[in-house]
Amino acid sequence: MFFSFFLIFTGAAVLATVALYTRQPLLIAYILLGILVGPFGFAVLEDTDLLSDIAEIGIIFLLFLLGLDMQISNLITTLRKSLLVGITSCVSFAIVGFGITQLLQFSILDSAIIGLCLMFSSTIIGIKLLPTTVLHHRHSGELMVGILLIQDFIAILVLLAIESLGKDTVNTWTFIQPLLLLPVLIFATLAAVKYVILPLLSKFDRFHEYIFLLTIGWCLGVGELAKLMGLSHEIGAFIAGVSLASSPISQFIALNLKPLRDFFLILFFFTLGAQLNVGVLSTIILPLVVLTAIVLLGKPVVFRFLLHRMSESNHLAWDIGYRLGQISEFSLLVTFIAQSSGLLSERASVLVQSTAIATFAISSYIIVFNFQNPIAVSDRLRRD
Repeated sequence: MFFSFFLIFTGAAVLATVALYTRQPLLIAYILLGILVGPFGFAVLEDTDLLSDIAEIGIIFLLFLLGLDMQISNLITTLRKSLLVGITSCVSFAIVGFGITQLLQFSILDSAIIGLCLMFSSTIIGIKLLPTTVLHHRHSGELMVGILLIQDFIAILVLLAIESLGKDTVNTWTFIQPLLLLPVLIFATLAAVKYVILPLLSKFDRFHEYIFLLTIGWCLGVGELAKLMGLSHEIGAFIAGVSLASSPISQFIALNLKPLRDFFLILFFFTLGAQLNVGVLSTIILPLVVLTAIVLLGKPVVFRFLLHRMSESNHLAWDIGYRLGQISEFSLLVTFIAQSSGLLSERASVLVQSTAIATFAISSYIIVFNFQNPIAVSDRLRRD
């Protein structure tokens, strides 16, 4: 484990330095390092399963921090505004993905799962490259958060469906359970915060170490409870963050957890590159180019059309469209579960993984060099 961490973070520091000197996004350096030293590259690190599990915590902390900035009244308004756009865009790309991969001669089941994977946009790319002032205080940030949350909930239903289809018998309760238990989880966390968490934070607010420990325990505890209820760790972490958003100490918590989140996100992007089987790439070059082009060109156009129909400005519609112009880390989770259940071929799985990396990378370039973001190489565009 020590050697793995040494290799990842020392290597990431070296490649990140080169990336900054050559004016490249840092995310590309982390993915490239994973490809180079992973089992399908020089095989310096052959087992990335543990690191992949650790990296998932980065996504959990990202959604927890996002929830800390969302007041419940604002969240309900945001979701209501984003519902139509979120659902319509998901359905559109599921149909397009299925149709294109059928033309490229994939099986019906492969095409259906690939179409589902194209529905989602990356929470990590979308939120990490959005300036803090936009995320917290502007209408565009609210819309993006709403769309991503709707996609995340749809992704959970997709994951549950695939897990159920991979079993010998299909259990209807698996689909109904999250819908019934989500309100229970929300009310339980709000009650716990009001009667337990906030009194503890108020009583011991001088002990910063205790605040740090309590909030991490709260985040992971609600995440685990959500998982037991049939939801996901990510949704649980987001609800945990929202439940604390009304506390005056929420911004202090958010500020202190950001370095921890970034630590795990570096691991996430490294494992993303390390798990790519480059040996199969030669068999999917054409589908890869086609799907990458459809995502990068099609998503901005679809989101621009849908948002403009809602009377949003042309500039805002294009801005959000490009920021959501990639597929999601949830897509990688869908392929992993589908392949483990025998529902997805290795060729289709590698296609989704490589499309994810390609769209992550190219979309990051587009955002970093053309839109305001925290890691822009240009002073004119750098905002945090």
